[in-house]
Amino acid sequence: MGFGLSVLATFFKLGFEPNVRTFSTLINGFLLAGRVAEATAIFRKMVDGGNCKPDAVTFGTLIKGLCIKGNNGGALQLLRKMELSPDSLKTFRFLVSGLLHLFGQLADFSSMDALEIIVRSEMSTEEDGKKKFTKRDELLEIEKNVQSWWEEERIFEAKARKNSPKPGEKFFGTFPFPYMNGVLHLGHAFSLSKLEFAAAYHRLRGANVLLPFAFHCTGMPIKASADKLAREVQEFGCPPVFPINAEPGKQEEKRKGTSAGSPPGKKHKGKKSKVVLKSAGEAYQWLIMRKGTDLSDSEIEKFQDPKQWLTYFPPKAVKDLKDFGLGCDWRRSFITTDMNPFYDAFVKWQVRKLKSMGKIVKDVRYTIYSPKDGQPCADHDRASGEGVQPQEYTVIKMEVVAPFPSKLGVLEGRNVFLAAAMLRPETICGQTNAWILPDGKYGAFEINEADVFILTPRAALNLAYQKYSRVAEKPTCLVEINGNDLIGLPLKSPLAPNQIVYALPILTILSDNGTGIVTSLPSDAPEMMAWRDLKSKPALREKYGVREEWIMPFEGRKVEEAEPLTRSKLIEAGEAFIYSEPEQQVVSKSGDECIVALTDQWYITYGEAEWKKLAEECLSGMSFYSDETRRGFEHTLGWLNQWACSRSFGLGTRIPWDEEFLVESLSDSTIYMAYYTIAHFLHNGNMYVGSNSEVIPEHMTDEVWDFIFCEGPKPKYSVLIHQFSSDRKKQKNTSILDEMKQEFQYWYPFDLRVSGKDLIQNHLTFCIYNHAAIMAKKHWPPGFRCNGHLMLNAEKMSKAKGNFKTLAEAIKEFSADATRFSLADAGDGVENANFDSETANAAILRLNKEMDWMKEVLKQEHHLRTGPPSTFADRVFANEINIAVNRTEKNYQAYMFREALKTGVYDLQAARDEYRFSCGTLEGMNRDLVWHFMDVQTRLITPICPHYAEHVWRKILNKEGFVVKAG
Repeated sequence: MGFGLSVLATFFKLGFEPNVRTFSTLINGFLLAGRVAEATAIFRKMVDGGNCKPDAVTFGTLIKGLCIKGNNGGALQLLRKMELSPDSLKTFRFLVSGLLHLFGQLADFSSMDALEIIVRSEMSTEEDGKKKFTKRDELLEIEKNVQSWWEEERIFEAKARKNSPKPGEKFFGTFPFPYMNGVLHLGHAFSLSKLEFAAAYHRLRGANVLLPFAFHCTGMPIKASADKLAREVQEFGCPPVFPINAEPGKQEEKRKGTSAGSPPGKKHKGKKSKVVLKSAGEAYQWLIMRKGTDLSDSEIEKFQDPKQWLTYFPPKAVKDLKDFGLGCDWRRSFITTDMNPFYDAFVKWQVRKLKSMGKIVKDVRYTIYSPKDGQPCADHDRASGEGVQPQEYTVIKMEVVAPFPSKLGVLEGRNVFLAAAMLRPETICGQTNAWILPDGKYGAFEINEADVFILTPRAALNLAYQKYSRVAEKPTCLVEINGNDLIGLPLKSPLAPNQIVYALPILTILSDNGTGIVTSLPSDAPEMMAWRDLKSKPALREKYGVREEWIMPFEGRKVEEAEPLTRSKLIEAGEAFIYSEPEQQVVSKSGDECIVALTDQWYITYGEAEWKKLAEECLSGMSFYSDETRRGFEHTLGWLNQWACSRSFGLGTRIPWDEEFLVESLSDSTIYMAYYTIAHFLHNGNMYVGSNSEVIPEHMTDEVWDFIFCEGPKPKYSVLIHQFSSDRKKQKNTSILDEMKQEFQYWYPFDLRVSGKDLIQNHLTFCIYNHAAIMAKKHWPPGFRCNGHLMLNAEKMSKAKGNFKTLAEAIKEFSADATRFSLADAGDGVENANFDSETANAAILRLNKEMDWMKEVLKQEHHLRTGPPSTFADRVFANEINIAVNRTEKNYQAYMFREALKTGVYDLQAARDEYRFSCGTLEGMNRDLVWHFMDVQTRLITPICPHYAEHVWRKILNKEGFVVKAG
């Protein structure tokens, strides 16, 4: 390759003009040398460059190279870029040798046969102006038929058996129920697919499998969206006529410079959280629903009632999941909130039980709070800032020394303080001056009749909700102040080495962190530099009006040598007080920037010493399939403290002893996995009230729940003792109550809970705590499997950027099995995964190609060699099949589905293709071995592509029963 490049250099020196053949030859040389990246780079330059555009030979050369290197997706993507014209058909013969690798080295096909497959599969035809995708449509038709077979035979309905299961005999898996303010998208499907593949594997192996699914409706977002619709109708009519060119607002986080209150270069102790601000709910809700659903304006109008959301989106999700092929027992489905009185009773029992154990208390604590919503804003109520906690500061009161400058003249007679927020108040004894932002916006805010604090309006709003305002929750600004007005203010600062310190300018303060006022300490490098600049540069002092005597000498003093003074002493002396604000910006789903408020409400006492020990004991016995996941739980247990569990706005269950409040959305969903085990007795297919059930909500008393879930005594007066399910009325030997308890004891604990890693810091850790408090140890959760977020075509999924796909859209575009195939291929770890549309398109081809090959082979089955496998090629192929089975089973057991796809599909099919190539002709292949391959291949792909596998099992291989339970 080096010699070739030297020749090319000489070519240019001699003044020859390169043509397309020159570049095609160069691309081919790079490919032969295995340097695919360089070959691709040259091709891209040809595409983006001037007159030397790639021709069919160039395309063919690169496609062949990509195929040989195994980059089938890239080859297909490149092929789609070629324009199919009558003149270019001849050039396809050049591509066949490479494309045969893509189609599994089809030895029985001629080059024109391969070309026919390419043209039929890749080139869509136009009919009545609409595109028709034959291969995709064939899969969709197969899926529709297979789903009807499953539903007719109730193949996924799970029934507890009489005897307790031995290890491996049952599998109960759960997934955090999605929030029902919209339709399901590929992100939901990705996390859910991990559970679906695991459950399908265990079902295939003969286990008794329960995979239930429910829908979360608790909380603020649905109610807020419904109220927003009502406001839009009231303001703009029905249907609304919005202002022209109205643009939804967006907020963007900008965090640069020095944190006010945090010394530069120092990190505060609060828990960090990445904050990615999205649209803060400012877009018109009506337009969102027009764009995001197929609803008409007359239908959207009904969504002003929150109940309409609960009756529209859950059934839509059920349909999408059935189309997806989810192996779910739908009899056990339900929604949350008091619209489902059974679940309402369950949550009330749970919180009453926690309160009786002293684990729910009323307390005054700092919490993230939305002034607009008038209530705390938990993680699930946030558009951004999930996981952000209150950050506690000590505010130092630096008294402004009279006489006041004219700007502050109206404050004469009041105690006026610059309020500086500090994370290390013990260092105040080394203070040299105060820093302010020259162009910053400040205000003099009335705290009480005597005291006035100078700080930023944002900090004043936080203080007003922390009982530091003359008017509660309404900061009163007496004077608006520019930072320049504060330069040179003489101050008395507690414990400072100098009697008077001065307010000096610095440009690195952030007004959206702390109070906008920073104390200067000798250890703070950026402030040291600023101080030295002011001392050594007269022009800089003149610019801001700083006098030389204001620059106080350090005299070599080190902060650590100063006498440590505790925060408590400062507070006792009235020279400081506690202040809190969000660690980073938090925006609620109603579009409100949140603050920290001091609220009197109900808290769950997570972090309490004895309870934490139980949670840690539970954690130590769990499987997480990733060291990073385990570390995430250990970290969360380390910082998690009391959690506000009550809300005054939204949907949900009323706190039974204080019905002014609702149980918040992360506190009503911690042990509901137990509810699944008996949900079919309560709902029997009706996710709302359960009108078809023999049990009514009033039957479900606390004593009944205790008996079923907590090994409590059998209720003496429950009517359920004398109630029998319809299929046992003849025997009259087991009551419904006993059946429910037996069902719970058979299935619990769940074997696996699958979730996105973002729930480690709240829901999943809450699940551990609540199981440790309420359930017997034998019912504690044995394992969680967490995954990363899903990207779409290597970019973050974003509605705003148009890179977004709902589950229904994916199924319509690719089919369910091709979607599942691409989800399995997307990735298995806790890092972000990628759904590649090219992989899904390639899956459509692969699945159809396999069915075509099986049909073709079986049509000519009489040509296959009979008798036991005997040749060397037979033995090699049989061994490859055994290797594929063993490796794929290990991958399924470890929940490594991408690897299972590789070993059970790609590698096995490659072994088949090599066998065919070795045998040379159809007559050279052994009949029994080919049948064995088709049987094994169908079983191994079943968890990932069950519709395809079921169709092959019944319609091509003509086998009995269902492959999903074939073993």
